[in-house]
Amino acid sequence: MPELRRDAGRIGLLFSGIGGMVGSGWLFGALNAAKFAGPASVLSWVIGGFAVLLLALVYAELSTMFPRPGAVIIFPDLCFGRLTATIYSWINFLAYVAVAPVEAVAVVTYANNFAPMLVRPGSGVLSPTGLGLAIALMAVFLVVNLLAIRLLLAFNSAITWWKLAVPALTVVALLSAHAQLGNFTAHGFAPGGVGGVFAAVSGSGIVFTFLGFRQAIELAGESANPARNLPFAILGSVLLCLLLYLGLQIAFIAALSPASLAHGWAHLSFPGVTGPFAGLASGLGLTWLAGILYADAAISPAGAGIIYNTTAARVIYASAETGIFPKIFTRLSAAGVPVASLGLGFATGLLFLLPLPSWQQLVTYLSSIGVLAYGIGPVVLFAFRRTLPEDEFPRPFRLAGAGVVSAGAFIVANLVVFWAGALVADHLFGGLAIAFVLFCLQQFIRHRGLGHLAWRGAWWLAPYFSGLWLITYLGPLHGTGRLSSVGGSVVMGLFSLCILWLARTCAQEPAAAKGALRGADGQKAQRA
Repeated sequence: MPELRRDAGRIGLLFSGIGGMVGSGWLFGALNAAKFAGPASVLSWVIGGFAVLLLALVYAELSTMFPRPGAVIIFPDLCFGRLTATIYSWINFLAYVAVAPVEAVAVVTYANNFAPMLVRPGSGVLSPTGLGLAIALMAVFLVVNLLAIRLLLAFNSAITWWKLAVPALTVVALLSAHAQLGNFTAHGFAPGGVGGVFAAVSGSGIVFTFLGFRQAIELAGESANPARNLPFAILGSVLLCLLLYLGLQIAFIAALSPASLAHGWAHLSFPGVTGPFAGLASGLGLTWLAGILYADAAISPAGAGIIYNTTAARVIYASAETGIFPKIFTRLSAAGVPVASLGLGFATGLLFLLPLPSWQQLVTYLSSIGVLAYGIGPVVLFAFRRTLPEDEFPRPFRLAGAGVVSAGAFIVANLVVFWAGALVADHLFGGLAIAFVLFCLQQFIRHRGLGHLAWRGAWWLAPYFSGLWLITYLGPLHGTGRLSSVGGSVVMGLFSLCILWLARTCAQEPAAAKGALRGADGQKAQRA
């Protein structure tokens, strides 16, 4: 029977993370962040990078403890039981499959500079023609993913060298051609205030961009030496991309013509704004750079879309292995590729693309659901220090100060949801509530009751999700405004600490956790 191959090495995993982070985010993130926060958008990148770095540290330990395909599904199952794992499998599933549409939309949006019929003027929303082209690109991502993992990662590594070189070249070229440092103070350093800095973290694509570090985690089961390779890949990809994106934001601000800012940062506009960096390069007479950037607008997002298709399929595969999804999604091709999982990811991605056919709409949603999906990691790590003690379950990579780091990571994950605003929270938690009701109905019909569900390990999710929604609803962005950006952030921090403690009390006892772990290993060995 075909099995997943262990051909992912240190550089392949590092480049999978970088490949996930250097996609459409670098093409549009600087423009959108500047509109939210002006020159203070540099701080937004630091905040976003720090937030995701905390999550990355947590997952560096967890992923080496359980180096398996789709490991983010296994963590909550071992810690809190099947019901929690099921809920988080939905969240992770949605967080992954929506990325390929984002990258396809980015390619088409940049292409609109050559074929203006692809995007509706002034809206950033794809036209029917543009939508059709985006769907075709998603199909291409799917076909490439039929390759064996070794060939796929080699393909991704080749693209990633290009994806690193072009943004770095852009920083140097723009700063050399036009370093207008007065742009950093002409209209105030932070015209949107603290709220603008925070809003940029969620709404401009910053967090969406950095969450690409998770690609290495999902490919852990296909690495021969995950204890050595994963910490290097996860932390290295986040730090390298943070430096790259800071340089791009500074270069973007400095390269702007003062005339572009005549109506303030929120109304920033210049010729070619639908392809921001290429438009700036053309305006500065750097036609050679503009040509490279238009080519990269196809290569970088396409590369990210391909690698996200890869990992989305692994999440679906892991969900099916644990019995959350139907077993059909564990079927592998002769090359060891989960074909049925790839097909499900493609079909679900289309459901995101059709109602949200713009980069900005998709990215704001994805920032929130992405950190919500990965927010379970700090909770699990905090609980595992009690339920899976180190003297009985050694860590290949041990995170120092795990309690403090877990708390910080959980707080910033929840803050990203708060900063995204109430409209996103309404859709996010409303959709989860509907899915949960339908799930309970299906389980009730099938089992003539709901007593078989692991309620003890999951009941902390009710106050968590409802409290997260309520605080966001009371916040300043599309909410009632009763909580300011700073005040709401403080409340969210205190709330997060309470939920972290509550969740730990709901975690499985040590004997149950070890039993679940042995059961999972036994099932895996039996399948092998």
